[in-house]
Amino acid sequence: MAAEAHGPDLVSVVALLGAAVVAVPLFKRLGLGSVLGYLVAGLVIGPYGFALFNDAQSILHVAELGVVMFLFIIGLEMEPSRLWGMRRQIFGLGVAQVAVCILLLSGVGLAMGFPPTVAFVAGTGFVLTSTAIVMQMLEERRMVGIRAGQRIIAVLLLEDLAIVPLLALVAFLAPGGVEMTAGARWQAVGIGLASIAALVAAGLWLLNPMFRLLAEARAREVMTAAALLVVLGSALAMQLGGLSMAMGAFLAGVLLSESAFKHQLEADVEPFRGILLGLFFLAVGMALDLAVIAANWSVVAVGVVAYMMFKALAIYGIARLGHADHREALERAVLMAQGGEFAFVLYAAAAAVGIIDAPTNAVLTAAVIVSMVLTPVMIMLHDRLMPPEMPSLDGVEAPDHNSASVLIIGFGRFGQMVGSSMLTRNCSISVIDTDPEMVREANAYGFRVHYGDGTRLDILHAAGAGRARLIICCVDDRETALRIVHLVKDEFGGIPVLARAFDREHAIRLVEAGADHQVRETFESALAMGREALIRLGNADEEADEVIATLRRRDTERFAMEMSQGMEAGRRLLLSHRADWLAAHEGMESEPQQGGAGTP
Repeated sequence: MAAEAHGPDLVSVVALLGAAVVAVPLFKRLGLGSVLGYLVAGLVIGPYGFALFNDAQSILHVAELGVVMFLFIIGLEMEPSRLWGMRRQIFGLGVAQVAVCILLLSGVGLAMGFPPTVAFVAGTGFVLTSTAIVMQMLEERRMVGIRAGQRIIAVLLLEDLAIVPLLALVAFLAPGGVEMTAGARWQAVGIGLASIAALVAAGLWLLNPMFRLLAEARAREVMTAAALLVVLGSALAMQLGGLSMAMGAFLAGVLLSESAFKHQLEADVEPFRGILLGLFFLAVGMALDLAVIAANWSVVAVGVVAYMMFKALAIYGIARLGHADHREALERAVLMAQGGEFAFVLYAAAAAVGIIDAPTNAVLTAAVIVSMVLTPVMIMLHDRLMPPEMPSLDGVEAPDHNSASVLIIGFGRFGQMVGSSMLTRNCSISVIDTDPEMVREANAYGFRVHYGDGTRLDILHAAGAGRARLIICCVDDRETALRIVHLVKDEFGGIPVLARAFDREHAIRLVEAGADHQVRETFESALAMGREALIRLGNADEEADEVIATLRRRDTERFAMEMSQGMEAGRRLLLSHRADWLAAHEGMESEPQQGGAGTP
């Protein structure tokens, strides 16, 4: 790096952060997307811009952890049953797309004059789509959860898996690579399988108990450290086994996708994922070698155009064969036409064993980076030329309110009763609670409860607060409830919030904080107890109901007065009500005496 100083190199850190802070909002405002903003910012501060950084590769190696963390978060959303349901797309659609693209792009390499082995390696590297760019685009376009996005993710997963046999094939194709013994190959396969088995075993029997113990300690920073340990440890386990780090993190996420700590893990990893993924795109921009492009501009230009065009055609054709319509197939082709970060790994491995020389490696790497830079521009042009269709409502029935999503925060005795009432009407509910013992017991009884702190905005987002139709705060701590209501109304103002109140003063503060409805935890139960007592003392049901209705009406009047005029006005109204009650009580007691004296 250009800037050197004693102690931490703050100039470099400030340059990275400043480039991202300036470029990304500007490019998003221009409609060009955040990815292109990062890439251009990296180019500006890199060796061919202001030269604040001279070694982009060292930054790129660190920033690849952003891709690792991204796949961990994707894994958290992929429950095993859901992943099993995608098996045909992963191993059917994915294998078909990779095989056809390798065949076509190898032909492109031969047409460009590369020897057969070099043409195969060059085309195979370009086949591996950029997981980082595509996943970022899917997230920005809100496609991760829809069927079209799921098909793209299935292919990306297959490509991540394919890097392992492709690296083995590169070693086999190397000069002298045929001499590798069968025993060595089986040993490599065995190490890979052992790494996967060890990770699965840890996910099934170790991770949940570990997080439960850490949750009971209530040390937030340790939970964050544990989340990072899981992501990086799983990536390291796969790397030591000769497999993809990203696939290790994805597998760890899948194993924890049904854990009660899912939302907490997602919220803890998300900030690091965002920063490192942005750093990855910055490093890719820095790695764009303008000298190589200038010296070989015709080869790079022809290679980028030919590789992207034929890859897009293959993706479009496979998508149509898979029964995708024209719009979905075209969108998939545009999104996945670029080369990816795994191409750098494959080309470096091929250069290390002598399949390609250093100038060819530089040209191929530059072609991949240029394709990554062009992807946001192509998507922008696609969206301009093919604006999204308005969905047809023909034959669509009105939504069923019983299917509304409800987020319940706090699952003690109060929250359990509220949740039970939702479930009796088949409402879909999401529940978070900070008591690990409560989470374990609730899950044992069939409730789906996750560990999470409702006072943290990131966990509320992870728990689906932004998509809920109703949020119910059932925590039993006054200040915590107030913080949650404030946070929810500030961030999700359009979603109704119901809150559990401790007493009248707390209820007023909750309403002032924005709660749409509050219930004092003892008020209704006290009225029910009073009604039962009146009936057991000989009063008719109707008389008891009238008394309870009067008490509820007067309480509502007092609450409204205290809201508008303050607590003192409410106390005066309460004294007035008590005076009325005493007067009525004295009149009831004097009537028999007067009747006994013969007074009419």
